[in-house]
Amino acid sequence: MSTSSHAQTTAVKPERIVLVGMMGAGKSTVGATLSRLTGWRYVDNDEVVEQMVGMPTRDLLEQRGVAAMRAAESAAAQAVLKMDPPVIAGAAAGIVLDGATAAQLHDGAFVVYLRANVDTLVHRIEGTYRPWLGDDPEATLRSLYDGREALYEKLADLIVDVDDLSADDVAQRILDASASVGSGH
Repeated sequence: MSTSSHAQTTAVKPERIVLVGMMGAGKSTVGATLSRLTGWRYVDNDEVVEQMVGMPTRDLLEQRGVAAMRAAESAAAQAVLKMDPPVIAGAAAGIVLDGATAAQLHDGAFVVYLRANVDTLVHRIEGTYRPWLGDDPEATLRSLYDGREALYEKLADLIVDVDDLSADDVAQRILDASASVGSGH
């Protein structure tokens, strides 16, 4: 239940909050909560992908493969970053694998890594349709987590361990931390 913060590279208060983390970490739930608390619009990367390519990411993956899905996720993330602020964005879990797009997240944004342990992720995705997890979702999530955790940590201005926190608690920690950006704290 810890929260850690990295130094924001800009002294300007962020106009965007970008949520990153593994599937099941709570990006959509926390994003919706932040939207309710701030009045800022929330934009989910998966919804933007669906609007851009005309199908959900799970169908895109099944029909066109991983490379097409990752390219669409990156294009969607870039489109979200061009939206007029203020905005809260839930980035695709794999966006951290696209170094160029991941680097753009910091342009005027406060990047928050919603970190959850694998047991929490497995519990949260149970019963959802996630074909890319295969027959052993826990093993797949562990493998993905091992390959991405350091990338998420490096990218984040703030890391919030979400396992034992409500969406309201996570959102409040994000708002408290982002409010101090640019205020000399």
